[in-house]
Amino acid sequence: MNHSIELTTEPLDVGAIARRIVPASCGAIVTLDGFVRQFTKGRETQYLVYEAYEPMALKEMTKIANEALAEFPIEHVTIVHRVGRLEIGETSVVIAVASPHRRAAFEACEWLIKELKRRVPIWKKEVYADGEVWIEGDSSFAS
Repeated sequence: MNHSIELTTEPLDVGAIARRIVPASCGAIVTLDGFVRQFTKGRETQYLVYEAYEPMALKEMTKIANEALAEFPIEHVTIVHRVGRLEIGETSVVIAVASPHRRAAFEACEWLIKELKRRVPIWKKEVYADGEVWIEGDSSFAS
């Protein structure tokens, strides 16, 4: 199997997750560390809550990992997303892509986060001092 997919309530250790994959045939691992930022569109975030429909989320995460492996010259994909309450600065998602060459790993990693936000049933509640809002997906592909 050339992918590792996981949902967890535990804090994410980016380095440990990225180092799960170190194929001898690869010269690069590109890692995305998505974490909770303090400000979103000018509003100060207090914390986030992530929820997922786990069976469907894991199935779709596996599907996009397999699509990336078919589309890009890469050798391994790891996607780990945290669910539950996350504080400012905590990591919510780690994507690691191993490839013989870095360009493919960068391109695949960017594609994977866009597809994850667009297709995987993981919902984010942003909590502010003056209210809260649920976010579903991301069709804008904003960073």
